[in-house]
Parts: sequence; structure tokens; C-alpha cells
Amino acid sequence: MKILGLQRRTLALFAVILLLLSLFFYVALRSGPLAPLAVTAAPVELRSLAPALFGLGTVQARYTHKIGPVFTGRLKQLTVQVGDFVTAGQLLGLMDSVDLDEKIQAQQAAIRRAKAVKRQAEATQAFALGQVKRYDSLLLSKNASEESIAVKRQELAIARAALDATQEDILRLTAEFSALKVQQANLQLIAPMAGLVVARHVDLGTTVMAGQPVIEMIDPNHLWVDVRFDQVSATGLAADLPAQIVLRSQQANALSGKVLRVEPLADAVTEELLAKVVFDQALVRLPPLGELAEVTLQLARLPAAPVIPNAAIQTVKGQRGVWKLVDDKPVFTPLLLGFSDLEGYVQVKQGLAVGDEVIVYSQSAVTGHSRLLITRRLNGVTP
Repeated sequence: MKILGLQRRTLALFAVILLLLSLFFYVALRSGPLAPLAVTAAPVELRSLAPALFGLGTVQARYTHKIGPVFTGRLKQLTVQVGDFVTAGQLLGLMDSVDLDEKIQAQQAAIRRAKAVKRQAEATQAFALGQVKRYDSLLLSKNASEESIAVKRQELAIARAALDATQEDILRLTAEFSALKVQQANLQLIAPMAGLVVARHVDLGTTVMAGQPVIEMIDPNHLWVDVRFDQVSATGLAADLPAQIVLRSQQANALSGKVLRVEPLADAVTEELLAKVVFDQALVRLPPLGELAEVTLQLARLPAAPVIPNAAIQTVKGQRGVWKLVDDKPVFTPLLLGFSDLEGYVQVKQGLAVGDEVIVYSQSAVTGHSRLLITRRLNGVTP
């Protein structure tokens, strides 16, 4: 009887262990590492895309003027502040002249002295000329010698040379005086156009180097958006494309514009193309320069072609493609892709046919040996 009871307990223990092992394998196969991978699939559709390009950019001024002195000096006066609208020719500031006024006065005195020397030289020349004529007549009457007339002619030549030198001195002094007057005029910082003062880089009393900007101003009627587009999806980017611009501070107000030009230099670091997008109309409310803007460029609608959700595209071993379902098993298929739209669809030029199914979403990375559990099949959208 003891042996029979022991056998029953042993069988019961084996039954419990077998049940636990069965439960363990069941759980492992359903939700553990051996469980099938839950995925969502979608068919390849035939539909016509209206491709669009989306990019981010910043609002910038098309024309910026940086106004500063042409020589080193101290800033004496500023008549405008940041945010002021100014007119063309308006005085913005004034540089300290230091000793420039005294130099101008000294130059004027030098010019007056040179003119007095010139009058003296003219008188000397006139006297020497008269002496030459007098001695010429005396020579004809045999009352003067050849030596005396030669001396008088030499004196006339010296007087003429002195007059010529004086005239050259006057020209030099006048040119230097004009340069000082131009330098004096450059003490004034003048607005080259009507616009908005956006920055003041220097405070009063600061020594400013030649060419260093003091005031920065823009033309508020000419703004554009410096936009960046991903090179991979920028096919079709060209000038004159219509654009829709949404400023971050005006999300509910979409502004119209167009592509002015595509920059010939791309950003090799970020792998982006650069474009300038201008507004169709002048902005009533001026946005801050540097504000972020979302730009959408709408391209022409394309003929119907096979398309797939953009989320299905994966990169495996450097190749872009999708996991295609063949008898509910994943097979990686490289693709040649075309245009995409903002609804999340992309053209397939080569690699798939209409009706094929591809994996769009998965719980984890798919491999060629993954066991799949297709939890949902997305319905195609009728073209």
C-alpha cells in the first residue's frame, strides 16, 4: 500500500511539473522571446499623389545696412533707438571730431597764405617781365649789354618757376582741405534708405574702428524666409514654386509666397538644400528677424502610380526598402522610390507591384527569420 501511495504522489508531481512546463512554453511562445512579432501590414496602392516639399526656415531681411564710420574715432551722439523707423538721409549719430576742426582751420590758413605767396610771385613775375622788355629796348639802342639782358631773363624764369610752384602748393592744399571736409562729413552717420533700426552695437563714448558697424537697419518691406529642405526629399525644388508660409507666432494665419531662388551652394554637413522664399504681400505685422517658419511647397499632381506608406520604408545594410509579406513571411525588398506627399505616401518606381503587402509598423525590428502575427491590415485609400 505504501508503494502504491508513493507512485500516486510521483505521478501527481510529474503531472504538475508537466503542466507548469506546458504553461511556460505557452507563455514563451505567446508573449516571450519566442512569441511571434505583432505587425501591421498595408497593401501597395495605385493612386495619384500631389507631392509637396516641407522645410523649416527663419525670417530674414533681404536688405540689411550696417552703418559705421570710415575712420577710427569715438561715438559722440546717437539720435535713434532700436525699433525706430527712419527716413532716407536722416541723421542717426555723430562721431567725435577730436582735432578735426582745428586741422580744417589750419588748412584754410595755409591756403590763404599760399594765395598771398601766389600774388607776390605774380607781382615778381610782372616786374621781371617788365625788366626784360626794358632791357630788350636798351639792347636795341646799344645802351645795355648782352650780359645784363641775360640776367634779367634769368630773373624772369625764376619768377615764373616760383609762381608755378605756388600754384601747385595751392592745388595740394585745396585737395587736402577737401579731404578734411569729406572726413568731417563722414562724422555724421546718415541713413542710406528708409527703414527700421534693428540693432545698436556701440554705446556713447566708445572708440569705434573704421568699418565697425554702429547702427544696423533693414527694409521692413523686403523680407524673405531662408528655408532648408532635406536633399533626399527635395526633388522638384525650383524657383517660382508657390509656397505656404506659417510663422511660429502666427500659427492660425498661413501666408502665401513663392520661391525666389534655390541657392547654388548646399549644406554638406546637414545634407540640406537652401532656398529663399519671399512673401507675396508686405506683412502688416512685422515678425522678429530669426523667427522660425514652416514652409510648404505644393508641386503638380502626378499620374497614378504604386504608392506605399512612408512609415514602411526601412534601411537594411545601407539599402532602402520594405519588408514585403510573402505567404505571411517577411522578405526584405530594396526599392527605387519617387515623390512623396505630406499625407505620408511615397511612390514606388521599382521593386513592388500593386496588391503586394508590406509591413508598416512592428513591435520591434523585423528580420528575415521573424515569426509574424499580423494584427491589422490597413485598408487602401481609393485613388
